[in-house]
This record gives sequence, structure tokens and C-alpha cells, in this order.
Amino acid sequence: MNETMICAVGNVATPPVYRESAAGPSARFRLAVTSRYWDREKNAWTDGHTNFFTVWANRQLATNVAASLTVGDPVVVQGRLKVRTEAREGQPNRSSADLDAVAIGHDLARGTSAFRRANRPDTAASPPRPEPDWETPAGDSADATERQERQRQAEPVAVT
Repeated sequence: MNETMICAVGNVATPPVYRESAAGPSARFRLAVTSRYWDREKNAWTDGHTNFFTVWANRQLATNVAASLTVGDPVVVQGRLKVRTEAREGQPNRSSADLDAVAIGHDLARGTSAFRRANRPDTAASPPRPEPDWETPAGDSADATERQERQRQAEPVAVT
């Protein structure tokens, strides 16, 4: 499909609103994206126009957004751009730009973040896997020699 994927870098402008529905969790917030440019007359950086996007997140991303973002956080949002035009009686048409987010993260160019992996619900009880034995036995050198010999035998021989 032809979708307009964009990456927007800006600040969280409104508190994330989290909702649970029959289709699953969703969250939305407003993102403020302000361009900056070098003003030669003032010899300084100047803020340009600010664009506002409504960012929509679904499922696990929505849960993580609600737990991680606050107003003012610098973020990077990647998602599908959707421009909507709404017609109301007696009023001019109104347009809005929405981002259906695929990925959202803190902008590490402007600060630090501590990542915590989200707990996922167990969908299927899987048996515990044994831990690999990373230790090298210190006692018996005959076992080590035997292991090295098995490893050499397992290596493929070059064919020319």
C-alpha cells in the first residue's frame, strides 16, 4: 500500500490519554514540532512555525506511552501520516494531521532515558530452558582435550 510514513521530532504537548476498548488499548497525545533556523540579522537561532500532530498509539505501544511520556518530553515518532478535513455547517473546513504511530522513543540527542523492558503476558506456558554451561572445568585436562578434538572433528573441511 502507498502510505506516507514520516518521522517527526518534537515535544509532547499534552498529557497522553489512555483508553481501554474492545479492540485493545489506545493512547493519544499532541506532538509539537517546531522548526529552527539561523537568523543572520540577529546572529542567533530562531524558532520558526510550530506544527501540531495528534499521535495515536495502539496495543502495547499505547500501554508503554501512557507509562513513559509526560508533557515536555522530547520524542521521536515514526508513523503513518493521515491528514483529515472536517466540514462543519456555517464554519470553514478544518484540517488536522494525525500520526498513526509505529514507534515512539525519547530523543536521546536532548537527554537520557532509562529503558525497562515491558512485562508481556504469558500467552503459552513454555517449559523453562536449562541454562547453558559456560564454565570451563578447571580440573581435568583430559576432558578439555577431548572437547577440543570433538570440536575439530565438527569443523567442515575445505573442498577445492
